[in-house]
This record gives sequence, structure tokens and C-alpha cells, in this order.
Amino acid sequence: MDKINSGVIYTNDARCMDCYRCVRGCPVNAIKMSNGQASVVDERCILCGTCIKNCPQNAKSYRKDSYLIESFVEEGVPVAATVAPSFISLFSGWERKRIPSLLRKLGFSYVAHTSNAAWYTGKKTAEYFRDGNKSVIAGACPAAVNYVLKYAPEFSGNIAPVLSPMAAHGRMMKEKLGQEWKVVFIGPCPAKKGELRFDEVSENIDAVITFEELINWAENRNISLSSLEESSFDEEPVENSALFPAPGGLIRTAEEITSEFSESCIAVDGFDNIDDAIHSINGEGKLFIEPLMCRGGCINGPAAKFYSTILSRKIDLENHIRNSCSEAPEEKRSRMPLDIKYDDKPVYEKQFSEEAIREVLEHTGKAGEEDYLDCGACGYSSCHEKAAAVLAGMAEMEMCIPYMRKKAEKRTDKIIESSPNGIVIINDQLEILHMNPAFKRFFMCGNSITGKRISYLMDPEPFIKLKDGREEKTELTQRHENYNITCHEILYKLVEDRQYVGIFVDITRSQDDSKKLDEIRRETIRQAGELMEHQVEMAQNMAKLLGESTAKGEALVENLMKLSGNKKEKNEKMKWLRDTYTSK
Repeated sequence: MDKINSGVIYTNDARCMDCYRCVRGCPVNAIKMSNGQASVVDERCILCGTCIKNCPQNAKSYRKDSYLIESFVEEGVPVAATVAPSFISLFSGWERKRIPSLLRKLGFSYVAHTSNAAWYTGKKTAEYFRDGNKSVIAGACPAAVNYVLKYAPEFSGNIAPVLSPMAAHGRMMKEKLGQEWKVVFIGPCPAKKGELRFDEVSENIDAVITFEELINWAENRNISLSSLEESSFDEEPVENSALFPAPGGLIRTAEEITSEFSESCIAVDGFDNIDDAIHSINGEGKLFIEPLMCRGGCINGPAAKFYSTILSRKIDLENHIRNSCSEAPEEKRSRMPLDIKYDDKPVYEKQFSEEAIREVLEHTGKAGEEDYLDCGACGYSSCHEKAAAVLAGMAEMEMCIPYMRKKAEKRTDKIIESSPNGIVIINDQLEILHMNPAFKRFFMCGNSITGKRISYLMDPEPFIKLKDGREEKTELTQRHENYNITCHEILYKLVEDRQYVGIFVDITRSQDDSKKLDEIRRETIRQAGELMEHQVEMAQNMAKLLGESTAKGEALVENLMKLSGNKKEKNEKMKWLRDTYTSK
């Protein structure tokens, strides 16, 4: 049971993209921002599931409990399912007829409509309202009950102390089947998981799963509805009790209320309407308020993916009830105790001095009330409320979008002002709008030329071509003789603002260094040429000397051979002499 009673809604940090959409959507500011990550504060959360619906990254989710039912089945414990009537809006006609077969395939031994007990809840609530002398808030919607207990505790005594259809049906099934049975509720609302914190509920309901969990469970088991046979529930809905998931469903179920107090009955859906209705209770006269937190009621719950409009779902619900509901049950069962005691756990907002709040506001650039935008982008209705949330540790300074924009602009300005490159901005008339210090230094000018044409400093032709051409960017390298500077220039358009930006990179030194390098290269090539000529000349002289020596040697040998008279030896000596000189 510890797992059952732990936090229900949580954030997947890896998916949270710091967009503040959950903060903006949460009706009670139960989302805490820390280091750019959103987390749900359980003590403040009313489990309405708005953050789950709103999160574009699917970073908000709720605790999954289908493994509990699997463990019940594996242990051989008999398990019964009580299915919320809103399933009629989720599945098509042929699919509805196979839902009982699906549940039995997954291990449920008894399958029934929760609306079978809704009739008793409606009747008990009607009796409580009729016999009392105060306004009554129906308690079938756990998110609405959570809101009253936490944020409107002054009206907690107006909540009808009657079990919800889920808990009432659990009690009925355990009395009918035996206390050893495990009863599991299946519906579209994660708030039903939180309802288990009340003793009167947890002793009758052993686990809660959503329609989404049911579908995923079937897919994991490779079970398709199309492969199953049609079958019936072990208990069918009673009269109008299956209308409970639609606004006004409880009132229509308990027709005694509409007949006696029709002018005093109010069915409201959506947080704003509920808040307004509850605070309309002023002690004068009697009101009966039936609240459903989701817009459109439970047929638009956050834990089911519906594929049609709310109106279409409501029509489907009406048609199904008209064709399949049984008559009202025996009166004796209506005497079954369905009482519940709600524990108040109000959320008290921390109070901070105006001075402390003003310091936070000033830190975000709001020195006076004229600076308060109250834009709501941060998720809070006013700058003052957001500043209090910062002091309470629920919000961060950086959540103020206008403040962060100004901060980013200042950072950009700082980068531009400190850039070593010259930057100039001109309008479509080629008039100077802004220059950074580097540009002024490059072109030896000051703020006095702001408003003058760029031609006052340089040839405007590159800007003119950029303005008249289709290209949004151009680059060139240009020598500005008047300022003894060579720049690599990047010019581009600010199309929406009809302005032009020029970035000037000083490459004068590198250009001078390049010229010096070219001179060194030319001198080296000249010297290399001279050396080559000298080497060629030396080679030629050596060859000439070598040729002269060879000729003289041949003549000397020939004369010697003549003296010796040995011709053969002469030829051998001559060959030796030629080979010797040739090798040298």
C-alpha cells in the first residue's frame, strides 16, 4: 500500500525542455521550477492531470500500477474489475462488446460497470442535500475534492460525505464476492489513484489503472480486441447512472434533486467554472454544485486518448445508455453505508513582505508598477505573484521572459561594444544608426557622424549593391587608403528591420606581412637562380678541363705505345685510360 499512496504525477527530467507550459497550465501553481527543471509538488497537486495533457514533450506522466494486478493474478488471488462508464466514449461499438473478454483474458474473474454503484451514490447525495440546510458540493470528482480540501478549505464542510461511485462499487463487490477478492478500478483519471489515500476508499479498492494502462497492457500481451469474442459484463449500468462521466450526470441520476431543487442545481466543468461556483456559496440559500474538473467531464479525462469531439462522445454515451441500461435496483441496497470522512490538508501560501517582493521585482527590471507587464508567460497571473513564488522557492528569476529578453539584448550589446572588429548599422537610406568603438577607431570618427550617410566615411557601393541585389550577404576585402587600413568586410541585411550591418575585420598587418613574405620569396628565388647559374658554369668548366685532360692523356699514351711498338697493349692502355677518366 505504500506504493499505492506514493506520488501520482511526476516529471521525466530527460524530456523536460524548460518551456514553462506546465506552469502556465497548472490551475493551482503546483509546479516547481529549479535549475530549469519542472517538478510536481505532491502537497500542492490536485491531480487534475492538466500538466499531462499540456506537456508537448510528454515529460509529465503518472504512476503506472498494472504490475499490481499481474501480481494478484500470479498469486492466484481472485480479481474483479469495475470499469468507469466513460469507456463508452473511448471505444467504438464493436470494441465495447469485447472489453469484458479482454479483461477476462488479462486475468479478471469478474467484470462490472462502475455505474452500477453510481445510482446509489447519486441517491445518497440527493438525500444528504435534501435533508440538510446548507449548500452541497458533490464528491464524485477526486480532483475537485482535492481542490476544495487544499485551496478552499472554508468549503470543505460542504462536500457531500458520500463515497464516489468507484469506492461504493468496491464496497458492493467485496460484500457480494468476498473480502478476499481484489477489486481494481479502470478509468480515465489518474486522480483516482490519489483517492486511495482515504481509508474508506483503500479498504474497498485495491488498485487503480487507467484506460491508457489497460490498452498498453493488452498491447504488451499481444492481445487485440479484434481477435476476441463479444461478451457481456457481469453487471450492467443502472438507468441514467452511466451518465456520471458527463457534466450533470449525477443530477440526472438523482432525479429527486432536479424535481425538488432544479433552480438550485449547478453542473460545472473546468477549473475556472468550479472555482467560481464554489466561491458563490455564501450561506444564503442552498446550492447543489456538481463539479467535474476536466472540461467536458470524465469523457475528456487526461489518461485516455479520445479520437472524436466531446459532443460526439456525449452523444455516444447517451445512445449506449438508452439501449443497454437496466432498471433501478432494489431499495434495500440503497441503505448500505456509503459514508466517507475527508481530511483537510489545506495549502497555506507563505507570506512575504512587500519589501522582499519589491527586491525580486527590481532584480528583474521592474522598478515600478509601470514596469509590471503581468503577461502570464511565466505561468503566474501577475509579476507580484511570480515574485512571491520566487521567494517561496517555487519559481526562478529566469522564468520572466521579458527580463530574459532584455538580459540577452544587454549581453548582445556588450559583445558588440567589446568586439575587436568594427561594426556599423545603417538604414535603407544608408544613414549610420550605430557604430561600435572598434569601427570608430578604424575610421577615425565619433558619435557626431551618427545620422550621416555611410558615404561620409567610405565608398558606399558595396552597401548599395547589397541593398539593390537579391543576396542577403556579401563579403569582400577592401583597402581604405584615407585611413591606412585594409579590411575584410562582411555585409548583410536585416530584412525585417530594413537595415544593413557591416562587420569590418582589420587585416592590414597580415596584408603587410604578406607583402614582406612575397619580397623574401622573390629574393630567395633570385638568389637561387644565381646559384644555379654559377653551378652550371662550374660544371661546364669542369667538363672542359676534364675533356682537355683526357685528350692530353690519350696523346701521351699513344706516343708511349709507339715507342714500345706493342699495338695490343696500346689498345688496352687506351681503353683503361678512357674508362678511368669517364668514371671520374
